[in-house]
Amino acid sequence: MPKNALHRRLSRPLEKFSALNKQHKIAIAGVSTLGAAAIALSAVPGGATTVAGGTPAVAAKQVAAEQSQTRDLHDTLSSPLTSDKVKLDAIKAKQKAAAEQKADAAAKQQAADAAKKKAAAERKAAESRSAKKAADRSAKRPQMETVSAKTYKNNLDGWIRQSLDIMHAKGIPGSYHGLHKNIMRESSGNPRAINGWDINAINGVPSKGLLQVIPPTFATYHVKGTSHDIYDPVANITAAANYAAHRYGSIDNVNSAY
Repeated sequence: MPKNALHRRLSRPLEKFSALNKQHKIAIAGVSTLGAAAIALSAVPGGATTVAGGTPAVAAKQVAAEQSQTRDLHDTLSSPLTSDKVKLDAIKAKQKAAAEQKADAAAKQQAADAAKKKAAAERKAAESRSAKKAADRSAKRPQMETVSAKTYKNNLDGWIRQSLDIMHAKGIPGSYHGLHKNIMRESSGNPRAINGWDINAINGVPSKGLLQVIPPTFATYHVKGTSHDIYDPVANITAAANYAAHRYGSIDNVNSAY
C-alpha cells in the first residue's frame, strides 16, 4: 500500500474527530438559556454516536458531560425554586411600583399643601396691606369735634329757647319775642295754668299750659320729638306755635286770644 494512501486513511478519522470537537465547543459556548440548551441537546447525540471507531474515550466523556450540564440547566429553570424566585421578583416589582406611586402621591400632596400655604400667606399679606391703607386713610381724615348736647335752663327762658330750636329744625316760624309776649298774656309763665271759665271750659275742653291750648288742638298740632303731656312747657309752646303758623302765619302775628 502506498504511503500517501495510508496517510489519507489515518487523517480522515482525525479530521472527523477535530470537526466533532469544534462542534462541541460551539454547543458549550451557546448554552446560556433553556432554548439554546435544548438545541445543543438535540444536536449532540447524532454526532456523538457516529464517531469512527478510532474516537478517543475522552471525547465521549466530554459529550456526556455536556449533555448532563444541559439537563441540569433545564431542571434548574423548570424547578419549583425557580418558579418561586420568579414570583418573588414579581412581588418585589409590584412593591417597588406601589412605593413609587405612594412617593409620587406624597410629593403631589406636599406640593398642593405648599401651594395652599402660599396662597393663604399671600391673602393674609393682602388683607394686612388693605387694613394698613384703611388705617392710613383714617389717620389722614380730620378728626370730628365732639359736640356736647345743648342744655337749657329749666325756666321760662330755657323753655322758650329750646322750643325755638325745635321750631327752626321743623320749619315753624316764630321769634323769642312773639312767644314770650303771648305766654305772659295767656298764663303769666305758669306751665300748670288752666282756664276754667271761658267757652272752652264750658264745653268741657278747658285751655291748658303756657299758651293755653285745648287738648284737641294740642293733639292735632303736636310736634314729633316733644312730650305728649299738654302741661310739658316745651311741648305746649311748640304745638301752640305750630297751630299759630297754620292759622295766622306765625305766633308773632298773634296779639290777643287765639
